[in-house]
Amino acid sequence: MSQLTVIRSAATAIMDKAEPVKNPLGETIALSALGQFQTVDNINAQIGIWQCEPGKLRRQPQPHREFIHILSGWCIFTPEGEEPVELHAGDCATFPANCQGVWEIKETLRKVFCLF
Repeated sequence: MSQLTVIRSAATAIMDKAEPVKNPLGETIALSALGQFQTVDNINAQIGIWQCEPGKLRRQPQPHREFIHILSGWCIFTPEGEEPVELHAGDCATFPANCQGVWEIKETLRKVFCLF
């Protein structure tokens, strides 16, 4: 039997309480929140919505790969040892397992993510 996991109305979904990001860089400490976070045990995945206010932070290395779809806002992500990449509303991206780098959130960013 398959398990269908759904994120509903991601662009307008109510988010959990915003908290300071775990790895801030610089004086501005961005707040971030999760929404509709779900673990899908049978395929070892996690999905949800992540929202972050402007600021700069180090990306926490994940043992999983990640797929994202930016719903609103924009940022610059600089993978460690690589060139910066601008990501805007409507963009999708994948991150390899253990990817490290720096997020520079320019305008409050909301993304749907899947760690797999």
